[in-house]
Amino acid sequence: MVRRLLLLGLLFSLAACETVKLNRDYDTSRDFSRYTSWSWAQPSFEYRPDDPRIKSDLTQQRILEAVADQLDQRGLRPAPAGGHGDLLVRAYLIVDAHQDQVTTYTGGFWGGYWGNGWGGPMVAESRTYDYKTATIQVDLLDGKDGKLVWRGSGEQTMNSSAQTPAERSATINDVVHKLMSQYPPH
Repeated sequence: MVRRLLLLGLLFSLAACETVKLNRDYDTSRDFSRYTSWSWAQPSFEYRPDDPRIKSDLTQQRILEAVADQLDQRGLRPAPAGGHGDLLVRAYLIVDAHQDQVTTYTGGFWGGYWGNGWGGPMVAESRTYDYKTATIQVDLLDGKDGKLVWRGSGEQTMNSSAQTPAERSATINDVVHKLMSQYPPH
């Protein structure tokens, strides 16, 4: 029983410190140094799935502000009002449900190779854990032809405990900073 509790505690502690999984892709034929301005694509933000339990104007605002801040830190400036930038920017929040099954074994036969061991029957106990991952994805499209030139995403296991607004902002800023650190491609 103690082994099961220790394993369960270890599983939850590993899930709590899970890092952001980053991914990026880009068009290698593009000269990214020529992109100096940006504007929001239409729509500028999308939820996947389109679920009212996930949608939040506050979350959308936090993500868009974090993306705009990171673009600014990379030397890209917002296009003048009413104008189109060299890049069109679109952000997504994608939430996926997952299941993991963990099996623990107790008991069983212990002993030497030639059969001089001891023990009882092995017992297997399986548990299923449900969790969700949230992915923030940023697409950069060429302002002239509208084609995707760069995509970055950061995926993280969602925390099951309630977060304060400050903690939510910090998490979003951290994920967006990490995914945008891959732009411009080197």
